[in-house]
Amino acid sequence: MNITPLGADELPEVTALLGANGLPIADLSPAIRFLGVRDRAGLEGVVGVERHGELGLLRSLAVRPDRRESGLGSALVLEVERLAAAEGVGTLYLLTTTAERFFSRRGYARVERDGVPAAIRATSEFASICPASAAVMHKALGPG
Repeated sequence: MNITPLGADELPEVTALLGANGLPIADLSPAIRFLGVRDRAGLEGVVGVERHGELGLLRSLAVRPDRRESGLGSALVLEVERLAAAEGVGTLYLLTTTAERFFSRRGYARVERDGVPAAIRATSEFASICPASAAVMHKALGPG
């Protein structure tokens, strides 16, 4: 499996995969660094990270339906964690309405919304895109 950085020119394909998986696409921008995996049929999976100093917001983990349960989602999360840690991110946050168990098994812990740092609370995903009922989770990353 070859996980590679995705360029701005691939944003339409990223947007299509995220939309097909019911994930937010309204605020996607080049500020979110995406990693992905491709096969002959196109983009198999994608994950992004939005960096805010020493904090990061894990964004938009999506895997094509025919590739689910293959370990691809886990591999994407591990790789985005490595990338973030190597770039000085000490803690990753995320919001989820459907994948709390998935992320919990990967070391993420639920945190109260009011305990989230201001830089993450100020993101459009946190402030307006994800519902208030979304689980907020975080994970401390080791040194890159």
